[in-house]
Amino acid sequence: MSVIRLVYLLRRKPDMSLEDFQRYWREVHGPLVASVATSLGILRYVQVHAVDDPVNLAMQEARGGMEPEYDGVAELWFESEEALAETMASSAGQEAGAALLEDEAQFIDLPQSPLWLNMEYPQVNPQGEALFATPRSSWQKLYFPLRLRRALGFDVGQRYWRMHHGPLIRSQAQAAGIHRYQQVHRIESEMEETLRAARGTVVDSYDGHAEVWVDRAVRREGVEVRRANERAIEDEAKFIDFARSTMWMGKELLFVDRFGWD
Repeated sequence: MSVIRLVYLLRRKPDMSLEDFQRYWREVHGPLVASVATSLGILRYVQVHAVDDPVNLAMQEARGGMEPEYDGVAELWFESEEALAETMASSAGQEAGAALLEDEAQFIDLPQSPLWLNMEYPQVNPQGEALFATPRSSWQKLYFPLRLRRALGFDVGQRYWRMHHGPLIRSQAQAAGIHRYQQVHRIESEMEETLRAARGTVVDSYDGHAEVWVDRAVRREGVEVRRANERAIEDEAKFIDFARSTMWMGKELLFVDRFGWD
């Protein structure tokens, strides 16, 4: 099945603590999304909660400084862009969308929280191994929303990321402790503008994001680990605008999973 993914980077309202934000998102908004999943045609819905980990700052500083990390990411999968547009145009979809947006305003800084549609390009994806960074596991999910270097342009930058950087990371995944790696590329869509306008979004969308699953219980050191990280950053600098990108570690919570249903 060829599906699209909506990625929604979240910043909490200025008067909320991270703990209160994540609690409301998990206990109130998550169940609300699940309750209207059928009306909106949501195939899968995952929350990725940012974790306070010293590696966040270390990764950002290794790239010369980056934007502040977000408080979390909402990930929603749909059958297609056309199916999403059709659903949102229906009376049931409009009612469900309005209810979600009303609740988002209770805890999300909407203007500062960009969202866009994407296609996935799996790079390292072990067969028969379900990797999910649950709160009680030692797994963490690295989130790397990136903006391409302006001199390259959107199409050339995404092609380099997919055709050159992807193979490099695959070649050294074992040394770097990467168990799963996906590139998630933004697609240009009129639907993005509709979603942004409804929320008054002012932050520019990113050009996609990389996501990597690692086991934080396994300590990786040594010359080859260091060299793998150096090679990755050196190549990233060829197509990523680090100052306009960011990265952090997170934990995943699954609320809806309809893949494989009849």
